Amino acid sequence: MSTSQPSFVDSDPSGARTRTSQRRSGPIRSILILQTKQIGDLVLSSALAKNLQLEYPGVRIVFLCDARFASLLTANDIASEVVTFRRSHMRGTPLRRAQELILTLVRLRRHHFDMTIDITDTRTSRFISGLVGARLRVGYHPSESPLRWLGRRSANVKAKPFGYGGQHFLHRYLSPLEALGIELRVRDPDIRPLPLQTTKALMLLERFHLRPNGFVAVHAGASFPGRRWQPERFAAAIDRISAETGLDVALVGSPDESDVAEKILAAAKTPIVSLVGALPLETLPALFKQARMFLGNDSGPMHMAAAVGTPVVGLFGLQSPVRWGPVGVPSIAVRPPMPCDCVGGDLCERPDPNKACCVWRLEVDAVADAVLQLLARTEVGLEAAV
Repeated sequence: MSTSQPSFVDSDPSGARTRTSQRRSGPIRSILILQTKQIGDLVLSSALAKNLQLEYPGVRIVFLCDARFASLLTANDIASEVVTFRRSHMRGTPLRRAQELILTLVRLRRHHFDMTIDITDTRTSRFISGLVGARLRVGYHPSESPLRWLGRRSANVKAKPFGYGGQHFLHRYLSPLEALGIELRVRDPDIRPLPLQTTKALMLLERFHLRPNGFVAVHAGASFPGRRWQPERFAAAIDRISAETGLDVALVGSPDESDVAEKILAAAKTPIVSLVGALPLETLPALFKQARMFLGNDSGPMHMAAAVGTPVVGLFGLQSPVRWGPVGVPSIAVRPPMPCDCVGGDLCERPDPNKACCVWRLEVDAVADAVLQLLARTEVGLEAAV
């Protein structure tokens, strides 16, 4: 099924009062965005950062994020700077957690932020936002993880859980703009890789004899096994797509997804280029920019491909594409009929969409048909690709 594009409203009745209050309290020179979740969340949050840059020319946008993702933000001009934390330490012993939290707070307070925007909305992020010391502190109301004793301090500008009348998580991450009365100028994530990353991507394509705009980028990984469409089905879909279009296929992913890639390579009849582990995270958007299309599971790389303007076919299970589908580009979200007859056995932990195996029910022809349909819709076929 095709994902519908989010609709937006460009104004908020309280916006004028908020903006006037901001001007009286002084200029906005530095903003901290607390986004400690995963790659897809960071990509969607880039639209928030871009609107803030347009509203406050010269502002310094700093993200608080997992150390693994820092280079993605700085190498693609999403953030001016990044303050990192180590997720493994935050999930460690109480002592290690306390040490990591204190070190993070010390690094953040050195920046003397004028505004903090907490779009993570956890107890920890609200605690950090309250102690950073910014005069403007934006948070969600109601919060998903309220802290009663720090509630007033953690946010003095309250954003709706989902702004602009939308349901997609993009609307959640744009909602602070509505609360601040800022005009919405950038409606979707729009990542433009810097020249250095583009050069690296083109060199990699040349090394593996891949033509710009002549290959499909396939990501078969995901954080949980139940969210990964079966490797043998990926292989069968790739065989049909390649046979009917003449497009090359490149597998992408992190080094720890090499086992999935090896299963696809073993099962496919079509020659496939494996770039799994061959390029750093910060270069992945530049690679996707050169691809004709992206095919992959509901994961961060799917949002990354959409953000650089590449058409996307995303594979979904229990998690709804209405909330998490690709935005801003021609796309098709393929999802099995719901409710789902469980196929995951003891592995499946419904109702958590992040631990459900519904995507395993997708058939090969449904996925291949979606790719061929989207290729036709975007006016590229065999003749244009070769």
